[in-house]
Amino acid sequence: MTLLDRYHDLLHDFTAFVGYQYDETAPDWIHPFIHVIFVVVPAMLVSVVLYLTITGILRRLSRKNVYVPQPETVRGLDTSLFKTVLQYTRKQQVLMILLSLVAMPILYVTLELPKQIVNNALNAERFPLEFFGYGFDQVTLLMVLSGLYLMAISLNGLNKYVLNVFKGYVAERFLRRFRLLIYRQWRNDVEAQKQSEIIPILAQEVEPVGGFAADVITLPILQGGTLLTILLFMFMQDPVLGAAALTVLPIQLILLPRLQRRVNILSRKRIKEVRLLGKQLSDQLSAEQSCHSGFEQAGKNFRELEVVRRQIFRLKFFIKALNNFLTAITPFLFYSLGGYFVIEGRISLGALVAVLAAHKDFSAPLKELFRYYQTLEDTRIRYHEITLFFSKNPRPIKVVKVREPSLTMLRG
Repeated sequence: MTLLDRYHDLLHDFTAFVGYQYDETAPDWIHPFIHVIFVVVPAMLVSVVLYLTITGILRRLSRKNVYVPQPETVRGLDTSLFKTVLQYTRKQQVLMILLSLVAMPILYVTLELPKQIVNNALNAERFPLEFFGYGFDQVTLLMVLSGLYLMAISLNGLNKYVLNVFKGYVAERFLRRFRLLIYRQWRNDVEAQKQSEIIPILAQEVEPVGGFAADVITLPILQGGTLLTILLFMFMQDPVLGAAALTVLPIQLILLPRLQRRVNILSRKRIKEVRLLGKQLSDQLSAEQSCHSGFEQAGKNFRELEVVRRQIFRLKFFIKALNNFLTAITPFLFYSLGGYFVIEGRISLGALVAVLAAHKDFSAPLKELFRYYQTLEDTRIRYHEITLFFSKNPRPIKVVKVREPSLTMLRG
């Protein structure tokens, strides 16, 4: 027996283990789908995980060769963003975690009820049906299940509303404290008072840091839990369809973060240009530049801002289009494979409808986790640069070497 034959038999045994009798009676077009879902995609996922692990280790090993300025201690602020956030929002973080965990069982119920409506209220042949000693005719059962579904989605929406409002409260409270600490340090620092960059720092550069304070723990728990809940529901309906939902995940893990890093580089470049523009305008107000040279310099800044923002728009919309295309590939597998399974009686129509509805919400938490992954490093750099503003003689420290150039604070 050749190696290819052994591999083919192993694949048959595995698909039989997960409940699908994949034999010679299956249509020929099923074979490549099964090979992709159970062989190619898992191999790609393992490769991606190994790649990310190895690159992470290499970055840690490269710390000894790379140095960046270490900001001096700002009163009330730790040099670590995480420690600062947890110092002022520890109790609120615990409450937001509890609200996030409560959302998981409610989400599962909202996924399960449409399946029950299709299978038991619409397609069931024997009525009345008895549940807990009560008899239900077809219309009554439909109304009861629909009412439960309405209650479930209402609870889910209420939970999200309360969580988002509370997150906004936490973000604004932390942002106010963050601004006050920076402002107090600026007022007590004679050298810093000469820097006009404090205006954009207090006005807009601290905003992402405040928003991240509310998401630092809650977002990965909520979105990661949502992703796992949807995956669990899909696998409970059918392991093949559950595995098919992961088909494009390796490609997304490789391409999207890399493209997003380029967006972050351009975003930091835009911040630098805004700071430079603010300095130029401040110099003009203090009559340090002539009217002609000031107008010419401002024009250059405006043009550079336009170029950077156009690049950001093109890249962001390309990422969105690419992600939408990759996400649309999975429903193709659901309609083809899932439709065949319904015809063969392997799964119910309600289960297929429920899986399609669940996958519609599958990409949203994945996008949020990608966004969190990119925002994490971006916010750390912003926080570092803001605290570096008050450093007169920055001390070098060892840090991870990254491809993106760090934003350099402009001095007046």
